[in-house]
Amino acid sequence: MKLNRLEVLDKDEIKLIHGESLKLLEKIGIKVESEEARDLLKENGADVDNATYVVKFPEELIIEQLKHVPSKFTLWGSDGSFKFEVNTKSVNFATVGTPVKIYDPSNKKGVRKTILEDNIKQIRIVDSLKNIMCSHTDVWPNDVPYLELHYHVIKAWATHSKKPYGLGCLGRVASQDMMDLVSIIVGGREELIKKPRLVGFFNPVSPLILNKLQLNGLFVFAKHNQPTIIAPAASAGATAPVSLAGLLIQSNMETLSSITLTQLINPGCSIFYSTMNAPMDPPTGNVAWGSIETGLITIGAAQLARYYNIPSRGPGLVTESKCFDIQNGFERFMTLFCSANAGINYITCAGTYESSLAEALELLVIDDELIDIVKRGFNGIRVDDESIAIDEISKVASEGKNYLMLKHTAKNIRKEIFVPKLVDRDRRGIWQRNGAKDIITRAKEKVDSILETQKGPGMSKAVEEQLQEYFKIVSSRSYEDFRKAEDMDEADAPKIVKGLED
Repeated sequence: MKLNRLEVLDKDEIKLIHGESLKLLEKIGIKVESEEARDLLKENGADVDNATYVVKFPEELIIEQLKHVPSKFTLWGSDGSFKFEVNTKSVNFATVGTPVKIYDPSNKKGVRKTILEDNIKQIRIVDSLKNIMCSHTDVWPNDVPYLELHYHVIKAWATHSKKPYGLGCLGRVASQDMMDLVSIIVGGREELIKKPRLVGFFNPVSPLILNKLQLNGLFVFAKHNQPTIIAPAASAGATAPVSLAGLLIQSNMETLSSITLTQLINPGCSIFYSTMNAPMDPPTGNVAWGSIETGLITIGAAQLARYYNIPSRGPGLVTESKCFDIQNGFERFMTLFCSANAGINYITCAGTYESSLAEALELLVIDDELIDIVKRGFNGIRVDDESIAIDEISKVASEGKNYLMLKHTAKNIRKEIFVPKLVDRDRRGIWQRNGAKDIITRAKEKVDSILETQKGPGMSKAVEEQLQEYFKIVSSRSYEDFRKAEDMDEADAPKIVKGLED
């Protein structure tokens, strides 16, 4: 059996992108909006201009800090009964934290705003699926105040799921709350640091800006050793060069500068080298995450991550489609295929559509089966004494029979042929007699079955009481408290909060 990873760059091209990234970081630098981050970088040899916030990174500083980044780490579930390893050879699958709408066929638009109950259902579905290892704040609870959101989703996660969870590094206060809350849930801060439960999302703002609010949160995640995804989300032709090689260089600059900072905060803290980069669609100006160029960019990012020996994260199962049509299917499978066969170690976006702005629980269970199909592809074609079937071929040829009744067939059929549970392969007559159900209908039935039977770990009365006491602190904060704690300008803080709530 011979399986080849998808690659779009040769060794010299990878070295060129790496080298030019380092040269530009030293020559033009990157804007770092946090004074705390600038001070730390300056203490370690970076050239800092506090008037413009631009930080220039010496090559040796970056190279030295890259040595600290671990090539593997383990993520643990809420009660410690579930875990999985992320390393530079594994391929794991997860959801993503952007949807603000959810599929609702009873609504004229086909979607509605998401609420906390949707978030809980999504957590429960993921907890029951075989291949999707981690849920994030996938369903944004629009019925919960922004400053309280992290409390409600963490409580929901700990109650209903045994798998890990992911949230954005949205500020110092919220991030510290997350660590405090999860420490209560898992039995202490040392337990949380030793066995990470959370995945953080840190998105550099392209082109070449590390945002203050997210930097505030990044410090907290790094200090607590919660694996953090460093994920530029540039649009080729808009917020990055239109040439994909140029985009990779800019993205690499944003990623390497962020990684350098994390290792100065806490040497050895766990990081994902990530991409959410995609092209701009020329006719509309929108981001085209379901495009073949997204696949090419992701393959290139996977190669760069391996060059640095850092676990990678990238998108799969993404589409711009607003409905469950052929476009939805081919774009989500194309991006999944590219990421999986490129060797991305943590593939996200399961269950989403409409540029990951919308979620469908039905797509979650469909995606779980799509992942099964891709995993079968990983197994390739087995060639050994048993699989070449010389005796069986000879027997059928001499006796004029077929292979249905052979022991060889019964023994190997499950090894060789993947049998899906949602995909329809019946003849039309049987399909019609069974209700002529399309895959969305069959997926909805599976979703309903899971929600009827799934049981999470629950929560002890003692832990729930501690969380309720903590909620008094969370709910007492005002937006002015938020602004001051994050050191935000008075004019900027309301914009940030409003943008997150719209």
